[in-house]
Amino acid sequence: MTTTPATASAAFTSNSTAPGVIVDGYGTGNYVSDAFAALGADLVHVQSSRDPITRMVQPDLTKYSAAMVYEAGVTEHELAEIGVSFVVPGQEPGVNLADQLSEALGVRTNGTELSAARRNKFEMIRAVAEAGLLTARQLIVSDPAEAVAWAETVGGWPCVAKPLASASTDSVSICNNAAELESGVRAVLNSTTVFNFDNNDVLIQSYLSGTEYIVDTVSLDGESHVCGVWQYEKTLLPNGKPIYNRDILVAENDPVVTVLTEYTRRVLDAVGIDNGPAHTEIMLTEDGPALIEVGARTNGNMHPEFHDRCLGTNAARLTAEVYLEPAQFSARYAGRTYSRQQPAVVYNVPTSQSGTIVGVDDEVVARIRGRESVFGVTVKRHPGDVLVPTHDLLTSPIRVFMTSDDQGVLDDDYRFVESVSDDVFALR
Repeated sequence: MTTTPATASAAFTSNSTAPGVIVDGYGTGNYVSDAFAALGADLVHVQSSRDPITRMVQPDLTKYSAAMVYEAGVTEHELAEIGVSFVVPGQEPGVNLADQLSEALGVRTNGTELSAARRNKFEMIRAVAEAGLLTARQLIVSDPAEAVAWAETVGGWPCVAKPLASASTDSVSICNNAAELESGVRAVLNSTTVFNFDNNDVLIQSYLSGTEYIVDTVSLDGESHVCGVWQYEKTLLPNGKPIYNRDILVAENDPVVTVLTEYTRRVLDAVGIDNGPAHTEIMLTEDGPALIEVGARTNGNMHPEFHDRCLGTNAARLTAEVYLEPAQFSARYAGRTYSRQQPAVVYNVPTSQSGTIVGVDDEVVARIRGRESVFGVTVKRHPGDVLVPTHDLLTSPIRVFMTSDDQGVLDDDYRFVESVSDDVFALR
């Protein structure tokens, strides 16, 4: 659905209570639009790029009263005519434009001064380091030889090669020697990001060793609510690619939550995320927490009903409250930390299989769904799709949400899913 400026204005002349904008409502941005709609907001979808981002789940435009593709100057004028009261990013590629539009329209904003530090990973780490926080050492290169020279004299081995502005461990390589680093740099330069952008440079970072965590927050005027801390469980493939396995919900009274929360709030200050959601990834090293990256958007594994069950609320709902019911958010959540209702796991099922999918075994999927702790199953590949060995989050073919008040049940169900997952797809 695409509207012209005239029809967009007309869509909001009668019953609009709190018209607002979601920029790039891909993926979990669909949950964000649902949360705003549930609180009575009429919505405009703004697509930041001329062409849609095909590697992501598309926005459901039927949920919007109007939709437009961004055109400099024109879009700002049209949104001002509508009288929108908020602008939020639905997913990562919309962060910078949401900053720009919200500032231009004079609504609640994170502003544009630090906008680059919320998307460009080099600028992000630099801002956090300048705030006195522990980070990796880093360098931007476009020449594999320059990367090797830096690793041998400054960064050390192993080191990490990654795109400047992608997601989901896209093209991330952990490199143990010059040959692996040269290969990793070339792999980034010869690829596009998950958001369809060219990679003209590569970020090289010193390797952070430790336990990796997610800290999800939603903020209002610089006061954040920590709405979940999850421990990453990842597997390192022989080719240096780290792949996701389980995200494990940490109890709020675990001492690590306090350490990570204090660090995260300083990160949010450093990159200027004063309003709205943030998804922060941190390595807890022997020297303390160190930022991997932070995104001014919701967790890509967010499932509102699942989070309601294990956390009591969810980041999409909290984000809508920030912009539509700020007094209520301030009273109930600002400056506070979640309370885990029961143990939970998000299992991003990996595969080593490859081939064209000719069928999905519904009986196996039903057996997975029937396990006591399984809250939801997303089968992400379908007949006709090509299944490839998992090398990042996007190539995990199944996602399973599990929660139970009995940790033993949760562990048993995880092992069961692991044991039958290769039987889900029939290949040729």
